[in-house]
Amino acid sequence: MKWQNSSINETLKLLKSNYDGLTSEEVLKRVKIYGKNELVEEEKPGPLTKFLSQFKDFLIILLIIAAAAAALVGDRTDAVVILIVVILNAVVGFIQENRAENAMEQLKNMTSTMAIVIRDGNTKNVVASDLTIGDVVKLEEGDNVPADMRLLKSHDLLVDESALTGESKPSKKDSNAISENYTNNMVFMDTYVSSGRARGVVVDIGMDTAIGKIAELIQGEEEKTPLQDRIHGLGKLMGLIALVVCTGIFALQFFKGVPLVTNFLTAVSLAVAAVPEGLPAIMTLTLALGMQRMAKSNAVVRKLLAVETLGSCSTICTDKTGTLTKNKMTVRQTRITAPEMAFKIAALCNNSSIYKGKIIGDPTDGAMLIYAEENNYRREELEEKHKRIFEIPLDSERKRMTTVNQFNGDKYVLIKGAPEIILERCKYVEENGEFYEISNNNRLELLEDLKGMTSEALRVLALAYRKLGPDEDFENRETLESDLIFVGLVGMIDPPREEAKEAVALCEKAGIKVIMITGDNKDTAAAIASEIGILKDGNVLTGSDLEKIDDEKFKEIVQNVSVYARVFPEQKVRIVKALKSSGQVVAMTGDGVNDAPALKKAAIGIAMGSGTDVAKESSDMLLQDDNFATIVEAVKEGRTIFDNIKRFVKFQLSTNIGAILTITCASLMSLPIPFNPIQILWINIIMDGPPAQSLGVEPSEANVMERPPSKGNIIPKRNLIKIGIAGVVMSIGTLALYYYELTSGASKISAMSVAFTVFVMYQIFNVFNCKAKGMFPNKTLIIAVIASFLLQLGVIYLPYLQHIFRTTSIPIMDWILIIIVASSIFLTEFISEKVIK
Repeated sequence: MKWQNSSINETLKLLKSNYDGLTSEEVLKRVKIYGKNELVEEEKPGPLTKFLSQFKDFLIILLIIAAAAAALVGDRTDAVVILIVVILNAVVGFIQENRAENAMEQLKNMTSTMAIVIRDGNTKNVVASDLTIGDVVKLEEGDNVPADMRLLKSHDLLVDESALTGESKPSKKDSNAISENYTNNMVFMDTYVSSGRARGVVVDIGMDTAIGKIAELIQGEEEKTPLQDRIHGLGKLMGLIALVVCTGIFALQFFKGVPLVTNFLTAVSLAVAAVPEGLPAIMTLTLALGMQRMAKSNAVVRKLLAVETLGSCSTICTDKTGTLTKNKMTVRQTRITAPEMAFKIAALCNNSSIYKGKIIGDPTDGAMLIYAEENNYRREELEEKHKRIFEIPLDSERKRMTTVNQFNGDKYVLIKGAPEIILERCKYVEENGEFYEISNNNRLELLEDLKGMTSEALRVLALAYRKLGPDEDFENRETLESDLIFVGLVGMIDPPREEAKEAVALCEKAGIKVIMITGDNKDTAAAIASEIGILKDGNVLTGSDLEKIDDEKFKEIVQNVSVYARVFPEQKVRIVKALKSSGQVVAMTGDGVNDAPALKKAAIGIAMGSGTDVAKESSDMLLQDDNFATIVEAVKEGRTIFDNIKRFVKFQLSTNIGAILTITCASLMSLPIPFNPIQILWINIIMDGPPAQSLGVEPSEANVMERPPSKGNIIPKRNLIKIGIAGVVMSIGTLALYYYELTSGASKISAMSVAFTVFVMYQIFNVFNCKAKGMFPNKTLIIAVIASFLLQLGVIYLPYLQHIFRTTSIPIMDWILIIIVASSIFLTEFISEKVIK
């Protein structure tokens, strides 16, 4: 990398090349050494291997065992349903694994196909993949840059690097520029020549280029989301419980002399009850419904589990332009001394246009055009009266634009540009129709106005004009742009979105830190961040500041930085890593190729709808309207979804624990097992299913965005205690009523029917304890509860079902006892809410 700050001759010497390029013979040698100039994919496993690997997950293995167990006890339907869930999860996982490869394909599709190269002293067209280190390449306006190159010669070269850096304005490139920022004399693969021409020597090809390094980063394996980790842990826990309990019950029943077949069926049925096989199905359903709701709000989720991750996110790293701001330069402040002339200059000394409400051309010119039109000075009408007859276009060195326009029989010079430069050329000021020679006090006053405007991060242009003499020559630029009449200062900014301010305030309430990461300068970033509410202490870190800080020091201060300005592409990944190392769940927005690694590294990557295909392919969520407020709305939806998953888990685990305790205690008390295997499956699959699934569509609680992000397990300690208490109460109530029936002279089948029914009623009542607090139950839940109750009545009273489930009709007095005992779960929840904090 020694060539970065070296002279052109030194660079050519280091690369063993020359201004007229390589010889064909040397090219062949170098291709053997350096390889092709193309992006290389890592070797990937085949489709079948990837699909089969989806079945290695611990919970999936348990589900397969549960399906086998269900088949063994004769419930083929249940076995088929469980297997369908297993296959559905495998398919979803398989699709997700292909996302990195899709991102890689997008990168490969971006690479240019042809290049103009000098070899053997002659200019020729070659396939870009055939370029090698030391090749000398010609670039013209409209070309895609075929490799990373050090410029040997350039002429007015502007390069659009937006796909790589995210910067919307083309970068000025100069072969003679040697500074700390070596990129000024470099062009990079797959950027675009906006204007000018150049000759450069290839310094990096293929995977060693800037875009190649990004390609390497995005091919890595995706990290698991917090929900995946939690579900994995829950599956292991429930599997262990199932193994211990089933083994214990089997041993107890065996030593009591219970027939081996009956004992085995009870044990495997209990195993099915202990494993929450409904969890993946309800999770998939809940997340899918959440995705549909989010899509209606312009947030398209590309990865199912990313919905939940948003709900857990504690930090949002967001771009500024277009996300927090309107991405539309707007005149905010002016210091106008001659309004009529100022409006005419704004409209006529301008090369932008407006088509269907959109600015075509430079956004600053566009803002000036709108400013004039809002004051009833339309460009089309003015151009009919004041035809342009000469122009000196804006460039980065002159920092001004000049036109000569016809005003009746006279010619006028109209000029706009950098205030310091325009003021130097002004001799007069027009104010209220009067003309005054500019004094030193006038200049100081105008410079003070300018300072005030720039302190608010406004981009300021000065406007001036003069009438030309009849014999003046256009060619003498210095004379043409002298003795001007000053008419005003116009300050512009890309203003923040109103909804972004509200969204940032909502994030603060929700305990979510918002961090702005932008390529803009420090002052602009600070001004916008302060106005929106992100920056409160003035702590802004620039990319060059970040380069001087080592990783350990950065980890210490990263929590205190809210704004990053002039950030280099690779630094975004470093910021995400530092935040993650401090325990943050990070959401990152991005739109350029350079953002792809950071999008993949973040817990959730959010691509802009206006961004590059590579960024979209590397993301978890697509923001169609590029609006920060949409992200916050998605966070709210994510929190609601995670709440619903916790509700479902709380409900199902209390059922599972209740069933396990009831069967275990009955065995220890030397009572007959109160449920037969078919009844256990009925409780777990049918009665537990629809009510539990209805919890997946519960609405948001009122305070969902007024509490900190969830950082705990899918079963917080508070919920775990409640689940345990609910399970114990269900077990005690069921066994008490079962024992009462047995000692009151009821038959064993009658007592079992009562125990079976009271346990089902516990589930029906308990689902209301798990719904969203302070909200009316959703329609799906009410329908599910009514359907579950009617199904239970069918099992108890219909002769055909009585035969299958081995039940008998329950008299009305027993129903009164059942309702009283089962409703105790409401009192249990009420006390738990008051006592357990």
